[in-house]
Amino acid sequence: MKTLVKTFTAAALIAVSTFAMAANNPVSRPEKPEIDLSSADYAIDYYVAVTTEGESDGVEQLFTKDFTQKVQSSNAQTYRRDEVVKSLKKQKGEKLNCLVSTQVIEESADYMVAKVILKFEGFTKTDLVTLVHEGDSWKVSESINTYQ
Repeated sequence: MKTLVKTFTAAALIAVSTFAMAANNPVSRPEKPEIDLSSADYAIDYYVAVTTEGESDGVEQLFTKDFTQKVQSSNAQTYRRDEVVKSLKKQKGEKLNCLVSTQVIEESADYMVAKVILKFEGFTKTDLVTLVHEGDSWKVSESINTYQ
């Protein structure tokens, strides 16, 4: 009987010490990286990095909830936010072989329209990007792409 009591006591002490160690060292979950979108310039720079350099950390933070991307071609197409985010995540680490130029077309305290031109060998992609000031950060609300 004494052996049985000692065994249960030892098991209880091991269990209590294990739970105590687990409470002191909680399992850390990887946090989503916080992207600096505090200015329209930072947001457009990050948009260019996401679309041309394969950057994908925190890409969800970059777009408004109602974001749309329109591709103007012979059969114009519109993509929703979740489709674009999924596509950009698949391109993680892929850098496009193109020359990039960015020009601010219009800017105010709450929105900005920028033209992003990607010059590839043989064609050019022009992306008109609309950004809005939402809360304490800037986000992309619309993108219209054309190809020449």
